[in-house]
Amino acid sequence: MRRPLWIFGYGSLIWDPGFVPAERRRATLAGWRRSFCMRSIHFRGTEAAPGLVLALDAEAGAECAGLALRVPEAEAERVLAEVRARELISYAYLEQTVTLRCERGERIEALAYVINREGPQYCALGAEEQARIIAAASGARGPNRDYLWNTAQHLADLGLADPELDALAVRVRELTAGGFTQALAPPIVAHNNKR
Repeated sequence: MRRPLWIFGYGSLIWDPGFVPAERRRATLAGWRRSFCMRSIHFRGTEAAPGLVLALDAEAGAECAGLALRVPEAEAERVLAEVRARELISYAYLEQTVTLRCERGERIEALAYVINREGPQYCALGAEEQARIIAAASGARGPNRDYLWNTAQHLADLGLADPELDALAVRVRELTAGGFTQALAPPIVAHNNKR
């Protein structure tokens, strides 16, 4: 295991990493974008009514701003096992080592969880369909909309506002204020490697 261990937070790991980081640095990852391209069948949806969660999706010229989180050395083994149990629950993410550019220009290697485009949970949806799914879905960790709103708010608080995420958050607020309750996501087809 590398020392020190850094993990890149670009979604819920920013506001709910599951551990107390020894250090946080604002950082950018080139060649990837933050995207609601993963159907959530555990935490923010179900197999019958999947929600959507963020993943890193490769895109030439893109950049994703987030947080580099340094794991306390004495806790590295435990934290890595817990983060893997959470992020790799259904083979939707792939764990990769990436190079982050931090706000003062330094570069560090970190683990990041990126979308598995070959998996059944990958999707490419328009903003309106994303909003309708997120407005209605709920899973083991609560309503999908809370995941979106928490992420958008924490990014804004860090000075890393994401205009696409902000627009999506506004649209989901409009839908939920109007009593929208029906998700449009089709069920996930069973995958023989899925845990």
